[in-house]
Amino acid sequence: MKVLLTGGAGYIGSHTFLSLLDSGHQAAILDNFSNGSRVVIDRLAELSGSPVRLYETDIRDAEGLGAALDDYAPDCVIHLAGLKAVSESVSYPLAYYDNNVVAAHTLLQEMSRRNIKKIVFSSTAAVYGAPQALPLSTNHPTNPVNPYGASKLMVERMIQDLVVADPDWSAVLLRYFNPVGAHSSGRIGESPNGIPNNLVPYVAMVAVGALKQVHVFGNDFETPDGTGLRDYIHVSDLARGHVAALEALSAGRAEIFNLGTGKGRSVLDVIQAYEKACNRKIPYEIKDRRPGDVGVVYADVSKAAEVLKWKALHDIEDMCRDSWNWQRLNPRGYQ
Repeated sequence: MKVLLTGGAGYIGSHTFLSLLDSGHQAAILDNFSNGSRVVIDRLAELSGSPVRLYETDIRDAEGLGAALDDYAPDCVIHLAGLKAVSESVSYPLAYYDNNVVAAHTLLQEMSRRNIKKIVFSSTAAVYGAPQALPLSTNHPTNPVNPYGASKLMVERMIQDLVVADPDWSAVLLRYFNPVGAHSSGRIGESPNGIPNNLVPYVAMVAVGALKQVHVFGNDFETPDGTGLRDYIHVSDLARGHVAALEALSAGRAEIFNLGTGKGRSVLDVIQAYEKACNRKIPYEIKDRRPGDVGVVYADVSKAAEVLKWKALHDIEDMCRDSWNWQRLNPRGYQ
């Protein structure tokens, strides 16, 4: 299958690109490099052994996007482009609705005009909001508590409505949990702009000496060690999930899948696994809980196992090992 990845130069997109090639698909990347680096393209060419087909444009630019779709004529689009920081979305909600919702509307319009009617959408577990029951299944009510989650849910509903209106469309909506880790080569990985918002890249920067210590927000949750518990998934497992999703595309359907491990790991679990990976102590300080923090979140991944024949293969030790390998080889990321 010929696949176009929007946001393909990003963290998840770059790993998905390689996974697609490894599975015998053709892939091209569309990116405006607002969150990505052009260095990624060179490294993907190095790892794949062939030049990367790249379209540098913003998907909100209908003309530039349309030209890319006309030139490449993909069978399917994997839509990963967008903004993804929860705290940033609270401060700049309009930017998130523009980059995530308006952009997706433009993409779907331009795809429709060219009769390209297969899409895999990069969504998030943030659409669920505070858990009413665990593990979180795809039937759990959606009630996002921040603009990031709300913007992703809006796109999900836009795609679902489109499939109902035009049954020639087929879609898979992938709700990610917490992607971490890096490619085993150490050549591509997560390279946040500025101070990371997420735990593992923050721990990685402490391990490499770029930050002083990890702030652990809350140690009084109802978890074994009192710290927050999350479902972390290796980015390479997540990338394989996108490839499996291509096989699940079915006309007139918009299927939803959780991608996680189905297991929760605490903040202190992650710090301890990272200490083992880098063979050094990771200093941390306990802070008060942040407003809105939830104690425990992890996925029900049974539907992905049953329908996609997919499951996560890596544990937290693998994730921290590959994250550290990337960080020690690239202490300043792609800079």
